[in-house]
Amino acid sequence: MRRRDLIGLFGVAAVAAPGHAQAKPLIGFLHSGTAEQNANRVAGFLKGLDEAGFVDGQTVAIEYRWANGQRERLAEMAADLVQRPVAVIVTLSSQPATIAARKATKTIPIVFTWPGDPVAGGLVASLSRPGGNATGISTLNSELAVKRLGLLREVAPQASLAALLNPGDPVAAETARDLEAAARGLGTDLKIVYAGSEREIDQAFATLAATGPSALLVNADPFFFVRRAQLVAQAARHAMPAIYYDREFAVSGGLMTYGTDLPRTWGQAAGYVARILKGEKPGDLPVAQPTRFELVVNQKTAKTLGLQMPSKLVFTADEVME
Repeated sequence: MRRRDLIGLFGVAAVAAPGHAQAKPLIGFLHSGTAEQNANRVAGFLKGLDEAGFVDGQTVAIEYRWANGQRERLAEMAADLVQRPVAVIVTLSSQPATIAARKATKTIPIVFTWPGDPVAGGLVASLSRPGGNATGISTLNSELAVKRLGLLREVAPQASLAALLNPGDPVAAETARDLEAAARGLGTDLKIVYAGSEREIDQAFATLAATGPSALLVNADPFFFVRRAQLVAQAARHAMPAIYYDREFAVSGGLMTYGTDLPRTWGQAAGYVARILKGEKPGDLPVAQPTRFELVVNQKTAKTLGLQMPSKLVFTADEVME
């Protein structure tokens, strides 16, 4: 995508002149990552809005706020959106953005996608009746991570150690607990390593490489998504089979991914935004779950690693990259 196209898609939307301030509702979009890294997902969100009757720039305006990996900026950005004021704040696939928005307002509706249990995370009172000003989609990270662990063991049964790369936040800790229980059920040792910076990613791989043959599961986190090229490069450098949570990792050369179809999920979230703009209350909208999951296999990477991918796994994959 060309730079000028990105500016048009993700730049701050023009606000109507004072005399027409109420001509169309204003959506605030808050994220801890970058516009470029999330282009496909945003396209899915805009498609979902369009299908629900809201066209960006015509019947609705969007103010984008991208922290570009600098999470400390999110509180100020959230406060700015509240002051606009926006009709709804959207925080998709970004736990830090959701937390910042929740701290900034208890009245403006918030639509999120949350990787863990939003009840345990304090976002909603219950899944069926959220209450308060937030609702959205729970992306079932713990359940999907357990599935990824099983897939990883199928692909790399010879690995002496399975490892989880974690960002260290509360949602990731929840996933780690579930994975430890699943690993015990598989008779597998699970080592948890943490990384919250580029340097710590390199250190985590060096630590795992020193323990002997390892297979790696990368937990879902916006920081890891932004650093996916580094993660894939380190996995290749250490000849380490790894599974990720988003197909973009496979596009970048990762071995295998299993997770939600995030452009579609963001489009699903856009339907919630539309319902709120039409007058429904977020507290009355049950938290939903993703409608589609996808398995992607990168056969070129498998050959580079000297791995023979199980034929059943390749046959059932939604996409195989040669």
